[in-house]
Formats: sequence, structure tokens, C-alpha cells
Amino acid sequence: MIVVSDSSPLIALAKIDCFSLLQKLYGQIAISSEVYAEVVVAGTGLAGAADTSKSSWVEVKHIKNPADLTHAKLRFGLGIGELSTMILAKEIRADLIIFDDLGARKLAQAEGFKVQGTIAILEACFRRLHLADLRDAYIRLLRCGVYLNQALLNTSLKSFGLAPI
Repeated sequence: MIVVSDSSPLIALAKIDCFSLLQKLYGQIAISSEVYAEVVVAGTGLAGAADTSKSSWVEVKHIKNPADLTHAKLRFGLGIGELSTMILAKEIRADLIIFDDLGARKLAQAEGFKVQGTIAILEACFRRLHLADLRDAYIRLLRCGVYLNQALLNTSLKSFGLAPI
């Protein structure tokens, strides 16, 4: 399975010491050089920077035609990270894109991509017993300032028979 990720899921998972769950689920992920610049270069010393730069299973790829990024920025108004992730996913024929941004998720789905976010990753890891306490993971995300819809988190917890937050 070819998986491409945007920056926000990498950062969110790193904030709660769950970055390695990505490797457990997917083996390897690809990120655009623009996402690498956001997480590692601009984010030096912040959550996700060291995890991303040191993980041999995170492959940094350059998009083939940078002009595509300029055109997409004008057309869709999303961030460089989100757009470069989608362009890279098209170029390498990804099976899955990992996005948390709602606008990026909708655009990727409209383009025919399967999309998951941080919540779906944590749910999958909980199902596969890679994560012992889903509720605690959600609470830690909220405490770290990761913006997540609490009603969505509670719906997720309810589906597993767990107490709401």
C-alpha cells in the first residue's frame, strides 16, 4: 500500500508519542519535500521534527513539476503542504492520503482518493492492539492543543463501547 501523509497527522501523533503507529499500520509512508520543510525545517525542536527526520520508513519525495503546486495554490487556496501531498499522491499513485484538514480531505475525496486522519489511524491501531487506550490518546491530543471535534471523538469512543470524554 502506498501512503502519503500531510504534516498535521505527523505532528499530532508525535505530540502524544504515537508517531511509530504509522509504521505499524503502513510500513512506510511518503511525504513531499514541502511537508518535510514544514515539519522538520520550520518545526525544528517541535513535535514531529525529530521523529520525521530520523525515521527510515518516512520517505521524502520531490514533486515532479513544481508549477503544478503554483497552479493548485491559485485554484484551491489550500496550504502548500496539503497541495503538495495531493500532487505527490497523484504522481506516485498512492492508495491512501493522510489528512486532518477538512478542506484537503474533501478535495482529495473528490479526486478519488481514500483519505484517513489521525482519528482513523488511532482507531485502527486500537483495533489491532497497537494502542492500549484509545480514550487516553484522544484526551492527550486535546490537552496538547490538537484541534479535534469532541463530538466526533465521542462517537468514535461510543463505537468501541468506551466512555465519552
